[in-house]
Amino acid sequence: MSAPHVLVTGATGFVGRHLVAELLARGCRVRALARDAQRAQLMPWFDQVQFVAADLQQATPEQVAIWVEGIDALAHLAWPGLPNYQALFHLEQNLMADYRFIKQVVLAGVPQVLVTGTCFEYGMQSGPLDEQAPSRPANPYGLAKHSLHQFLQALQQHHPFALQWARLFYLHGEGQNPNSLLAALDRAIDIGAATFDMSGGEQLRDFQPATQAARQLAAVLHCRRFSGVVNCASGQPVAVRSLVEQRLRERGASLQLNLGHYPYPTHEPMAFWAVTDRLQHLLQSTTEPVRR
Repeated sequence: MSAPHVLVTGATGFVGRHLVAELLARGCRVRALARDAQRAQLMPWFDQVQFVAADLQQATPEQVAIWVEGIDALAHLAWPGLPNYQALFHLEQNLMADYRFIKQVVLAGVPQVLVTGTCFEYGMQSGPLDEQAPSRPANPYGLAKHSLHQFLQALQQHHPFALQWARLFYLHGEGQNPNSLLAALDRAIDIGAATFDMSGGEQLRDFQPATQAARQLAAVLHCRRFSGVVNCASGQPVAVRSLVEQRLRERGASLQLNLGHYPYPTHEPMAFWAVTDRLQHLLQSTTEPVRR
């Protein structure tokens, strides 16, 4: 089966920039959609894609039909306003705007849609989480993503298409939010800070580089007939403190960790990580994907 022609939304975002690069490396043709053309021109892949500067939340059906002409699959990563997980605009704006956009894509004839979900769909459940665990979102962002998934499943009953719902866990790397843990740590190292304020660091989380998540998403896109939920994660629980200490070793830095300066967050459990059996099955069977 030939490599798909993919429309990537949120192409200049944290994960999107890496997914575009990975798809190109796999021989895919890519149409990249993002709001900021100047930012897109800074991407190393800009001259290798067909770039569309647009705000999909304002798109008309006629515009969407043009964007998806000749497209085999949509990789929908766009989602404004992160990492403010508690804001109501996830429900009041993003949810319905995204549903309308994806519906227009499906009605225009695109047979395969990959959407990035979130580990926050699992809510406050602890321990190893597989795709059969019930969704119990505990913040507006998780609730909006869960609701979008349900809306799209309802749409499938009227207009069949392959819906690939890829739940992302904790990512780090180029393009990450400047207020995220490792970005803040790198700044402290760069300025020669003596100490670094953080929580107690005992939380267990599922961390992986954004480049690895991009490889996983690209592989799922190549499973053209797969339709269902898949955790895109490392599958390994790692303590936050261990992640920080690993970065200090990588950077050859010796600043003092001020453990316990910040309280543990109340919007997520102390320990949770992904079960990745389904992901591993898909990664091993991209030539003959299985519908689940």
